[in-house]
Amino acid sequence: MMKSGKKQIVYDENSGRFFESNKDEGDCIPDEEFCVIDKDSGTMIRLTVEEKERIFLDALQAYYFDNRQMLNDDEFDLLKEDLQWNGSEVVQMNRKEATYLAAVQDYMKGTPSMADGEFDALKKELMEAGSVFAVAKEPQCYIDTGICKVTLQEDNFRMNLLYLPASTIIFVAWLGLGFEFIEPIIRLNPIILALLGTPFVVQGSKFITDNFLFQNSYVAYGPCPSCQASNRVYFGDILGVEGFDAVATVKCPNCKETFNVQRNTLRASTLPKA
Repeated sequence: MMKSGKKQIVYDENSGRFFESNKDEGDCIPDEEFCVIDKDSGTMIRLTVEEKERIFLDALQAYYFDNRQMLNDDEFDLLKEDLQWNGSEVVQMNRKEATYLAAVQDYMKGTPSMADGEFDALKKELMEAGSVFAVAKEPQCYIDTGICKVTLQEDNFRMNLLYLPASTIIFVAWLGLGFEFIEPIIRLNPIILALLGTPFVVQGSKFITDNFLFQNSYVAYGPCPSCQASNRVYFGDILGVEGFDAVATVKCPNCKETFNVQRNTLRASTLPKA
């Protein structure tokens, strides 16, 4: 099929000839492509490839993450075939992505098929590879439920900052003890003394931080599922005070919308509309 002006040029297999159809450029042909229906006019609307990819990903994630079917089998097959004909890479799922989605579905059903450590490693690998199935960086809202969702990301920078207080104290203490006890015996350059204490500082700060300051800590960041404003979430305890464990409930400071964040998948979702 080709476009000519505002009309479409269609190939007729029976006659072996091209002819101008009575379809405008914006008209959608439901037998040949995936279409949506305009609620006001009831007419078929042609979507862009990007819009079709978004619907395809929404349908997959709704099925695997929420155990909910957005499209029936015929609609999904038509959409997938349409995207394949348009050369979309979204429909090409590799083995690791298929394994990840299957593991998520099993977890949502209450029958986990993969250990937490193995799942986290697989998810991290897919996220680093930029897989669209593991990361939904832009919020997605579902009209039927009113729920908006997005995938947050691990905040490695701030997670490393958690070790700064303990490491600073231990480092200063090491230098003080070094000059107090080692300096009278062997005269060392302060840089060498600092390097010698690095393993002790690293291990000591990790032990103190993980066991006494920030227990079971995990920091994530990303856009609010509702307004896309930047938010950060801290999982774990602080100085013995219990914090969020498996699920964090966050209130966006920008739009005041409350949403939940799953620690194991970093999936953030707003609460169902009343």
